[in-house]
Amino acid sequence: MATSLGKYADFEGLRERAVALRRAGLSRRQIRDRLHVHNNDILNRLLEGEPPPEWTKRPNAKDDLRARARELRLQGWTYDQIQVELGCSKSSISLWVRDLPKPERRKRTREEASAIAKRGWEATLRLREEERLATKRTAAQQIGQMTDRELFMVGVGLYWAEGTKCKPYRRQERVTFVNSDPDMITLFLAWLNLLDIEPGRLKFAVHIHQTADVAWAEQFWADHVGIERSALLKTTLKKHNPNTNRKNVDENYLGCLRVDVRGGADLYRRIEGWWSGMVVEAKRRTA
Repeated sequence: MATSLGKYADFEGLRERAVALRRAGLSRRQIRDRLHVHNNDILNRLLEGEPPPEWTKRPNAKDDLRARARELRLQGWTYDQIQVELGCSKSSISLWVRDLPKPERRKRTREEASAIAKRGWEATLRLREEERLATKRTAAQQIGQMTDRELFMVGVGLYWAEGTKCKPYRRQERVTFVNSDPDMITLFLAWLNLLDIEPGRLKFAVHIHQTADVAWAEQFWADHVGIERSALLKTTLKKHNPNTNRKNVDENYLGCLRVDVRGGADLYRRIEGWWSGMVVEAKRRTA
């Protein structure tokens, strides 16, 4: 250090001048240029213990955020709430407020806890419903336009699952299809049309519980298949059972529609044959 101070023989006098300039509000650079001291070590010794003037301090952009974070913490806010409010990181918040007491957590009442749980469950159900609908839309788009053969095969399977079938103990070769799903009825009628079954051969009847709105159901099914309500066959009423466990008892309950194909013995025999052929092919594929 003696070598460094060689050119500054009157160090104490130089320090007095440096301190005076510092207290007069000059910056390090201004003092350096005034005194021609370009050695940082010497300049540090000359200004040792003298704080820089306020105007030379760089403003800290986070000072306001820090003050606001401390204010919110004192009001009982959590780190998550402060982060959302101020848009800063939790690590910064922790540094700013770690000397402050933690806010007391108020114990929730049973009603409050139940309401929070309900909101969370409702959000989960909404998400599930959105996913379900998205899956259905994607699957529907995958079907596109069916060929005649595709509709034919679907119709055979549909009838054999839901239609009336001939039994060994009761040989009745007739085509009768009963279902409560309007879309199933629509597909079945499209299949019959593919097979060139004339509309005049079709007869319709409603099957429904007697406690339901029979007139409304009859009108609905007549409109669905495109006929007058008066063209329906006599409605079959099912007796009410007070001990029933049925869930379909609201205003949306419309019973079932029965579709009969007059003179359908030949068609029934062909359906049996088509189905048998499909079973043979299924067995071949699984052999």
